[in-house]
Amino acid sequence: MVTVMELYQLLPRTNCKLCGEATCMAFAVGLLSRKKNISECTPLLEENFKKQKEILESLLLPTKGAEETGMIVHPELCTGCGNCVVACPVDVANDPHGAGIGRAPTNDKVIFKVVEGKVVASNIKECRRFGKNRVLCYACIDPCPVGAIEFV
Repeated sequence: MVTVMELYQLLPRTNCKLCGEATCMAFAVGLLSRKKNISECTPLLEENFKKQKEILESLLLPTKGAEETGMIVHPELCTGCGNCVVACPVDVANDPHGAGIGRAPTNDKVIFKVVEGKVVASNIKECRRFGKNRVLCYACIDPCPVGAIEFV
């Protein structure tokens, strides 16, 4: 995954504040957390920063489509094994008689479901990585044999 410093080094580093941030470093943090867009850095849109802009776009491309929690499920990698469904503590808590014992989810409160042979994330705001009491949970990532789930 890309770092804040890598993003910062590609920015104009003029601290012009045109993006609404006090420094280019703060803007880089905003880019990484997906709170800012590249287009908000107006100097970066100039011709002399074209190459840096292209590199930034390619570095940030993997985060495109990420949920609010930063979760990305890569359907092209997913085999539909369902390991993440039964490993997710939220799924187990919200559906103890379905997902919690290895069966298909029986309600809409769960985060992961296997739909047409691929894992689909829904009810994402229930993820332990979301909200003010968030924790760094890896319960869905660790059991995935193909690395189809990641957080960015």
